[in-house]
Amino acid sequence: MPDLPPRTGPLTDLRVIELGQLIAGPFCGQIFADMGADVIKIEPPGQGDPLREWGREGFPLWWSVVARGKRCITANLRETEGQDIVRRLVREADFLLENFRPGTLEKWGLGYDALKKINPRLIMIRVSGYGQTGPYATRAGYASVGEAMGGLRYVMGEADRVPSRAGISLGDSLAGLYAALGALAALHHREKTGDGQMIDATIYESVLSVMEALVPEYQFEGYTRERSGSLLPNIAPSNIYTGTDGMVIIAANQDTVFARLCEAIGQPALKDDPAYKTHVARGRNQKALDDLISLWTATRTIDDIERTMIDSGVPVGKVYRAADMLTDPHYAARASLTPVPSEKWPGLMQQNVFPKLSATPGHIRWAGPAELGAHTEEVLTELLDLTPEQIAKLRASGIV
Repeated sequence: MPDLPPRTGPLTDLRVIELGQLIAGPFCGQIFADMGADVIKIEPPGQGDPLREWGREGFPLWWSVVARGKRCITANLRETEGQDIVRRLVREADFLLENFRPGTLEKWGLGYDALKKINPRLIMIRVSGYGQTGPYATRAGYASVGEAMGGLRYVMGEADRVPSRAGISLGDSLAGLYAALGALAALHHREKTGDGQMIDATIYESVLSVMEALVPEYQFEGYTRERSGSLLPNIAPSNIYTGTDGMVIIAANQDTVFARLCEAIGQPALKDDPAYKTHVARGRNQKALDDLISLWTATRTIDDIERTMIDSGVPVGKVYRAADMLTDPHYAARASLTPVPSEKWPGLMQQNVFPKLSATPGHIRWAGPAELGAHTEEVLTELLDLTPEQIAKLRASGIV
């Protein structure tokens, strides 16, 4: 591995031992690494995290995002010697992060009750599909299923088709994000009491938490939200509109903003029309209003639409793709995308550390190691004081 800059950010004094694989758990670990924590990811020898191979054929770039900033070692957790490596690392760790099926770590003697005896200050972050308790706990859980159970899939897509999906593993990312939030809350508690605890983060509940008033609306109104495509029912105008060279979103559902929109499209009388004057009226006549706006956008370029709306104080935005992000001046000014050192992909651009902290900003040191177990010898020597001979013996026996 090439020499890397030191870790920076608000969490440089913390260490995370990351177990598990794929997305939800590793995304939580990515957040910690972005903010400067020493994240040590443990993968099975000879196999590694399957995400190393995910992506378009020949371009497994997803790994370079979720593995960034981490030190990666190998250990066979099915064997006693591999489990002992985890136990020894836990003595010097602040967090242990895992996303195995509930019960797996207990089977290996690495459950929370066992590990807190080794380190009472340990905060254990557990990410799963359904949680550590309940009748579904031991089911295999993927983002797609959690998104369905949490209510998101049913409301995504066009009304006359089967539910759609977001095009990303949204449930996994939400679970990882909430897991990190819970872990930092537990860290604050530990600062006051000295005691660690366990974080139980699930995919389905992470999705459920962003479902707004979906359940109360049904409970008290008998109203079930349905799929509505690119709009939200009764929130108008707020939709995707087509210009001569692309698509744009215009959101002017507030009364004062709607009045400015009417002036901008050359129909000032609309703001006083009983069919559109109030929020409720616009929602009732949503399709007719969208049709009127579409007639105006259909003859204009996206740049013209955007310029007119901005000048009028109406929220507007192009529907971005990656190519737009790479050339956008606002992205550039805020360094929303940043070059990341990579062994395989020179000039690799990735989404930058977020949120931005004014005094202790995070930093991406590198895009994760391409070689499986790249930091095994470094970590076992530095943290466990193993000799080269001991490490060679572990390699020969398939433990690392």
